Amino acid sequence: MIFWIDMLLFTVLMGVWILLSGSLQWDELWLGSVVALTVVWMVRKNSLGTPQELHESPLKFSVQMVPALLGYLRTFLVALVRANFDLARRVVDPALPISPVLVEVETALQSSLGRVILANSITLTPGTLTVDIQQQRLLIHWIDDRGLIEEGQHSADDQRQQATKAIADQFERHLRVFLR
Repeated sequence: MIFWIDMLLFTVLMGVWILLSGSLQWDELWLGSVVALTVVWMVRKNSLGTPQELHESPLKFSVQMVPALLGYLRTFLVALVRANFDLARRVVDPALPISPVLVEVETALQSSLGRVILANSITLTPGTLTVDIQQQRLLIHWIDDRGLIEEGQHSADDQRQQATKAIADQFERHLRVFLR
């Protein structure tokens, strides 16, 4: 099965190479095959994961998977539109109301795939950027703390819980249904 996936990836990469190079000359095809094989090798090497991850799928197949996926997409699109309008308002406002802060967010997602999807969901909404992922914690640059994260007012755990609720919970409640 893995062989066929590798062959499919190689074929797609070669097709893209031919389209981009616009040439069917042997030297171009040879170079394209070397590049495509290198990419296939790198993907294979980096995607195998730990032995435990190899035997355990990050997806949880269930009847609730499809509604949860649709709920996630809806939540993501709503957050995307709101964040775009919010950031546009901030840019247009002469006072430029921003209060950038780095916050730590905790996730209950166990799989690497789940954490990466959550991090990308956060990063793709304007005003937030996932800077680092360490185990169950994500370090996020947030354009405006909106008064939730006040230094000295709350413990680090309280700040993490508030940031998690404000930033990640909206995505994670859907992701937990179909991702580990």
